[in-house]
Amino acid sequence: MTGATLYVSHETANRALTTRLVNTSIWLGVFLSGFVLFEPAPYELFVALLIGLWTITGALTIPRSVMFLLVTMIVFNIGGIISITQMENWRNTPLYIASSLFLALSSVFFASLIAERHERLALIYNAWTVAAVLTSLFAIASYFGGIPDSGSFTLYGRAKGFFEDPNVFAPYLALPTLFSVYLLLTRPLRSLLPVSAVAAILLLATFLSFSRAAWGLLLLSCVILVAALFINSRSGKFRMRIIVLSIFALVGAAMVLAIVLQIDSVRSLFLDRAQLLQDYDASRFGRFERHLMGFMLAMQKPLGIGPLEFGYIFGEDTHNIWLKALFDYSWLGFAAYMTMTMVTLAAGFRILFRDRPWQPYLLCAYIVYLGHVAIGNVIDTDHWRHFYLLLGIIWGCIALEAKYLRSGGAAARQEAASRSR
Repeated sequence: MTGATLYVSHETANRALTTRLVNTSIWLGVFLSGFVLFEPAPYELFVALLIGLWTITGALTIPRSVMFLLVTMIVFNIGGIISITQMENWRNTPLYIASSLFLALSSVFFASLIAERHERLALIYNAWTVAAVLTSLFAIASYFGGIPDSGSFTLYGRAKGFFEDPNVFAPYLALPTLFSVYLLLTRPLRSLLPVSAVAAILLLATFLSFSRAAWGLLLLSCVILVAALFINSRSGKFRMRIIVLSIFALVGAAMVLAIVLQIDSVRSLFLDRAQLLQDYDASRFGRFERHLMGFMLAMQKPLGIGPLEFGYIFGEDTHNIWLKALFDYSWLGFAAYMTMTMVTLAAGFRILFRDRPWQPYLLCAYIVYLGHVAIGNVIDTDHWRHFYLLLGIIWGCIALEAKYLRSGGAAARQEAASRSR
């Protein structure tokens, strides 16, 4: 073997090792998003380290297609800094804004990683699914008394896994659950058993969270996914498969639900939580009246009132992302957040059904993001780590599409032109 051959072999081995280290670090970063029992969580510390390393080494390249996300997120957080100036007592608000800025940068970071190599989407989904299954298993076992210190993984009789709140835990499970449903509907029958097991674990954990927002999110996401696959396919055989498997899935879910509801404590809490409106929603000074009063006050506060101040004034947090943006990030931050949301939905939808290797990942992430935008009207998604990861996935796919069109030659450009007509 010549010296040149040895050198090439050595370089190849180094590149392979570097790729493995990079993939492992990305996988671990996403995996840690499923464990947020306290703040700052390991996720923040590890991903902040990754962002720093990628930046220092010059390995982080932000595509032009992702610059819009970066700019709107920075403006959003500038609005948060403006709102702090309206506070007499800052309390822990500088840390709150620092967390907001980190989460914003994390969305840009993951978008940039995905834009570089679309294969990283499978890595991200795998890590997210493993974390979701693990935290779900702990939540389920704890709920049914399988873990001695059950209070660590439940709250007020509701499963929460490795999260502080069931209302964050359950929406975190939405993307891996929906992707499992996608695999069930599209993959060969021989692969259905392991995927069905994953879906069953995630569905049961979501149910035991007794989060109405998460129930609605998952139901809406599944309906939209089935409709999208059915409408986008021209194969009668595939459409029939979707119908049959959807019926089987509904029957299976109903059977599991019927079995679980035989437990008195589960049935009692389910009947209580299944009501569309709770006392704290529609009562005097309840959630919706606070929303109305809050929006009226926000019209008089263009600079906001400062992060978390709404809770001190009204006795409860906003439970509304738009109201949260107005008060905690000023009118400027609200405008940036609204613009970012509308552009994300429009730009993602424009490329949603194009036949690309990353299309299944984009489709599931887009549907779950759309659902998060919807539940943002009754819950605060501001510091949900997985929400910003969803943003990163969508904008990473937007950047991948832009790169594909640039490198695809005349045929790709003609395709883009024909779709825009």
